[in-house]
Amino acid sequence: MSVAFTREEDLEATAADLVDRPISPHPNLVTAQGLALIDEALAAAKAAYAEAQVSGSIESDRTAMARATRDLRYWSARRASAQLVEMPADGRVRFGGSFTIEREDGRTQTWKIVGEDEADPANGTISHVSPLARAFMGKRVDDEAEVAGQTIAVVAVDGE
Repeated sequence: MSVAFTREEDLEATAADLVDRPISPHPNLVTAQGLALIDEALAAAKAAYAEAQVSGSIESDRTAMARATRDLRYWSARRASAQLVEMPADGRVRFGGSFTIEREDGRTQTWKIVGEDEADPANGTISHVSPLARAFMGKRVDDEAEVAGQTIAVVAVDGE
């Protein structure tokens, strides 16, 4: 058996073993912005898939096609299961809304509760299934919740 033949089999095996992106078991709640982000990601995945098909290098780089196929499956599933949520402002912490908390040490943080695919804690957005979001969902200004052994108070909801 030649080394080249073995290497080709290794590339094929690597591509075949590319693990699917996990799909969350939680409802796929999204904000309008989150739905737009999913649509953008799906369009990019379709473009990558089309590029992998026409590039002519499928035999030499099966991982590009496997990666494109995996991403297309993921974003197609996320788009199909997306549930756009628009909730009225009622003074409560809710999906799609922002709230500010004050920790015991006096630090304040503002968070927006969003869907799992658009959550980015470094930029102030958290998933609706995160422990912090679940602890504060439905709370109003001056309500408190216990998070990680700390008592944390809501000081503002959607700019109140």
